[in-house]
Amino acid sequence: MIIEDKVMTLREVSEYLKVHPSTVYRQLKRGLIPAFKVGSDWRFNIESIDRWRLGQDRPVETKTAMGSGR
Repeated sequence: MIIEDKVMTLREVSEYLKVHPSTVYRQLKRGLIPAFKVGSDWRFNIESIDRWRLGQDRPVETKTAMGSGR
């Protein structure tokens, strides 16, 4: 059985993540979201997006504690 990877457009990934397309563009510009280009269009692999998203789910307290200057 062959399972085809799901590839999404920028609009589809913005709907999937429930953010505005301009938010996705900002993440792309900063190199923070996994993507690839097909011609001049961005594409997103859903498995890569899910792994990326899970890596973003860190508690705010951890970020604050690490940045505190004691």
